[in-house]
Amino acid sequence: MLSRLMNFLRACWRPSAERYIHTGSDAAGRQDGLLWYKDTGQHLNGEFSMAVVQANSLLEDQSQIESGSLSLLDSGPYGTFVGVYDGHGGPETSRYINDHLFQHLKGFTSEQQSMSVDVIRKAFQATEDGFLSVVAKQWPMKPQLAAVGSCCLVGVICGGTLYIANLGDSRAVLGRLVRATGAVVAIQLHEMRSLHPEDPHIVVLKHNVWRVKGLIQVSRSIGDVYLKKAEFNREPLYVKFRLREPLKRPILSAEPSISVIELQPHDQFLIFASDGLWEHLKNEEAVDIVQNHPRNGSARRLVKAALQEAAKKREMRYSDLKKIDRGVRRHFHDDITVIVVFLDSNLVSRASSIRGPTASIRGGGVNLPAKSLAPCATPMDLGAT
Repeated sequence: MLSRLMNFLRACWRPSAERYIHTGSDAAGRQDGLLWYKDTGQHLNGEFSMAVVQANSLLEDQSQIESGSLSLLDSGPYGTFVGVYDGHGGPETSRYINDHLFQHLKGFTSEQQSMSVDVIRKAFQATEDGFLSVVAKQWPMKPQLAAVGSCCLVGVICGGTLYIANLGDSRAVLGRLVRATGAVVAIQLHEMRSLHPEDPHIVVLKHNVWRVKGLIQVSRSIGDVYLKKAEFNREPLYVKFRLREPLKRPILSAEPSISVIELQPHDQFLIFASDGLWEHLKNEEAVDIVQNHPRNGSARRLVKAALQEAAKKREMRYSDLKKIDRGVRRHFHDDITVIVVFLDSNLVSRASSIRGPTASIRGGGVNLPAKSLAPCATPMDLGAT
């Protein structure tokens, strides 16, 4: 009995980077050094491929694909949910989103008994409010949580309709049959000038990158509470995060940009990816790679192409880049998450009340419900790394 208890405790407190490594069946994905991938899987509307490569000391990207019922009631509506959460300042916000956003969406879908823009907006706000409560509760012990945030890109395919919701600089690209990229969803930083006309210094060019107040590259996010609420932009928060002038109103927004697209028979696939991919690949390049190769391993192929480009920029070989460990690797590229969702027109056109293949996969190898992680979780370890 004591031996089993000790084994359980060792499993709980093993470094999270090791806890979710899978080397066997592709059912939960495979691990190759800092790369995790699932080359192929089935979702309600076709096939999918996922890949994640770590660069930071702690993986700040989180992601998931959920296929089946989109409500708490197993009676539907049915569809596919894709989420890419690109954390910054730490992994806590992206992990929190990974554990809570989809559950909120299922709850609001159950209330309305349908998928809608309003359901998605409410799910985002509930996630933002939930993380704010975590920051408030831990403010005296861990004020730095106020300076942690995450971009949030979500796609929902339901009843032939595609909903794209985005906060930050992750991007979704729709690939069409004849070399077209179409429907690029991306928020540009310079929109901040129109949102804050009274503040000529709202964006600052720093290290050749436009940053909000010289601190952050995105205008919308979940978390980053120090740029949203004045009570979290003071001591004991680190000086480097505190603004010189009073925070009169939120600088960043948690209101997602939402697009609704009726999918057509010639829509072939969707690429969802964090900014780490788009830093090295253009939309057209990514679409060409997916179109011109077998579906199996598409996401991993895109990650490899981005890494090859990152190595080229630093005048080094790809094989040498792969030898660089996490943490140091961040000097060459960011965490990269890619989910390619292929669209079978016959399946996409079916009514959302029809069942299909179910899937629940988290990028990085976690294939367990969030609540099953609770016995091992700590405030700084809310998900997979």
